[in-house]
Amino acid sequence: MTAGPDADDEETNRDPPAVLSIGAAAIDEWYAVSNLPEPDGGAFAREVTSAFGGVGANVAVALDRLGRDAGLVSRVGDDEYGRRAREYLAETGVDATHVAVGDDPHTRSLILSDPGGERAIVTAGESFRGLRLDDAALAATADADAVFLTAYAPDHVSRRVLDRIAALREGETADPPALVFDLSGSVEELVDRGTEPETVYRLLHAADLFVADGVAAPAFFGSAADAVERIAAAQTGTAGSASRSRDGPRGDSTWPRAVLTHGADGMTAVAGGEVSRFDAFDVDAVDATGAGDAFTAGLIDCWIAGESRGALADGDDVAAGVRFAGAVAAINCTARFTQPGLPTRSEVESFLAERGYGPDGSR
Repeated sequence: MTAGPDADDEETNRDPPAVLSIGAAAIDEWYAVSNLPEPDGGAFAREVTSAFGGVGANVAVALDRLGRDAGLVSRVGDDEYGRRAREYLAETGVDATHVAVGDDPHTRSLILSDPGGERAIVTAGESFRGLRLDDAALAATADADAVFLTAYAPDHVSRRVLDRIAALREGETADPPALVFDLSGSVEELVDRGTEPETVYRLLHAADLFVADGVAAPAFFGSAADAVERIAAAQTGTAGSASRSRDGPRGDSTWPRAVLTHGADGMTAVAGGEVSRFDAFDVDAVDATGAGDAFTAGLIDCWIAGESRGALADGDDVAAGVRFAGAVAAINCTARFTQPGLPTRSEVESFLAERGYGPDGSR
């Protein structure tokens, strides 16, 4: 394995990123289909093209577009796909110092997107699954203000990040990094591919922010309603002895702030045991691919990377943060592909102002 081409002397001497994203930098092979086929069904692709994606890269590029310092820890293939991914990252403001190159085929996703913006995704390529955190990348997690981790990260990577952050919190570090965890896929999809269920439970006790979509949350907790109930109970320490026996990020038994996304049906935020439901912004959606990653980046921007990092948001802060993140995701849906449609901060602020909200999503 070799270091990425951006890891020259100038890159090595850069200040550490404020937010370090650990995840794939994939190539999305995008099929605009007439419909999402049922089992044994068919569809016609009126257009086939490719774009840049991957949960880790999507979040890093989204934060960069919002004006945050962002870095990416990933592994790409030593092939044409991997070369394109590296060249693209070099054109962004994302610090790619810790993007390694391996011999495996580059990770890429086949995306079927119907005329309404709904999609189905199949991922192939072993490059990201072969990610190993070297000492330099692990040190970068300690230097960052916040670390984003997707459940698609290999389990040994997630466990090493958890151990490192736990050591920092237990040691003399005055300001250890905040941890953001995205339960990116269902349990069945993650087993033997990404973070294992036991590690997910560790992350739920260690994270400062937890995000899950309408597929991942029910698959892990049993149902969407069970997910909300269990998270709210765990946040207030009423979830039973098993939950109370484990320490959270601040030495207590509480779980992190959480947001469960439901696509066009909105979002459910759970903070301090309080449950709040929010509608999604109504836009003419072109492509919903990556909207969840855009939303997560918006939450990180408001709740984690801002001045209030580490403090439990009150009701007003929760609502404003969800609105801001919802605006980032909504704008992203109005353009084809994920990363080309990621908005700048000024675009998000204008979007919110047109709907009667302040630049941070407040009323």
